Amino acid sequence: MFLLFIPLALFAFGSVVMLLWNAILPAVIHVSTINFWQALGILTLSKILFGGFKGGWGSRRTYQWKDEMRKKISTMTPDEKEKFQQHWKNRCSGWGRQEREDFWQSKPSAPSQSTTE
Repeated sequence: MFLLFIPLALFAFGSVVMLLWNAILPAVIHVSTINFWQALGILTLSKILFGGFKGGWGSRRTYQWKDEMRKKISTMTPDEKEKFQQHWKNRCSGWGRQEREDFWQSKPSAPSQSTTE
């Protein structure tokens, strides 16, 4: 069963890449169309550039920091958890607030319209 799945998956992904490329990119950025083997080459290149080779296509490494954070939080005392939550609440709640205030304070006010008739 597994030996049948790999060629079917390669065919499906290659076909999808080829169809999407040929349907969108020639009209948008004026590139030439590609064939199935070129689509598989693009998939391989994107895997090398963006995915690496460790852990397969969906790497567990991506979520490793979440697991580490869960372990760290689970060993905290209730006081430490409260302090941690308060720290991040303070840190994130004002995100960008000062920049917005500076932006709106630096804008010139609209000229007043006087109606004299």
